[in-house]
Amino acid sequence: MIAIIDYGAGNLRSVQKALEFLGAQGEITKDRQKILAADRAILPGVGAFGDAMLRLRQSGLDTAVTDFAASGKPFLGICLGLQLLFEESEESPGVKGLGIFQGKIKKIPGKEGLKIPHVGWNQLEITQPEGVLRGLGESPFVYFVHSYYMEPQNRDLIAAVTEYGIRLPVAVQKGNVAAVQFHPEKSGDTGLHILRNFIEMGEV
Repeated sequence: MIAIIDYGAGNLRSVQKALEFLGAQGEITKDRQKILAADRAILPGVGAFGDAMLRLRQSGLDTAVTDFAASGKPFLGICLGLQLLFEESEESPGVKGLGIFQGKIKKIPGKEGLKIPHVGWNQLEITQPEGVLRGLGESPFVYFVHSYYMEPQNRDLIAAVTEYGIRLPVAVQKGNVAAVQFHPEKSGDTGLHILRNFIEMGEV
């Protein structure tokens, strides 16, 4: 079972439907014990960093996320679910993130002709062609909706980047933990390929 962590932020059903399409069981849950007992877990989300961290802490799901990530079982963060894995965000000064990855979430710099938030399809340059990004081929397109991007302290963890005014890191992988700024559940065949890779992570 794949636990889809429900902390009140995001369209969880679209992630669940994508998993069902691939023949995997995804359960939307806010139950700590179910999350920790799951084979895999996904932290999705849309919205504001500060509000999401407040909800996670009030529900006690912050420690469920960090404990699961430390368990060695496959874990995937999507969109806001990626940002929450970092230490802090310019969106919500003074609010501490989960700190699974060292680094900061920054505002995409506004440049002439570029709209913020960044909404739409963009090409990936993959720097870690394994894990959830295995077998995607040359420069696949994925779907984004975001105003902020990650700046990891250890840039070796960056798994993919895209161009939007500047080079934006948009995926990170370390061991059993992967996270993407884009929405695989809205990214057509490429997104389904990424989710299939996640489903198969750790299988022998």
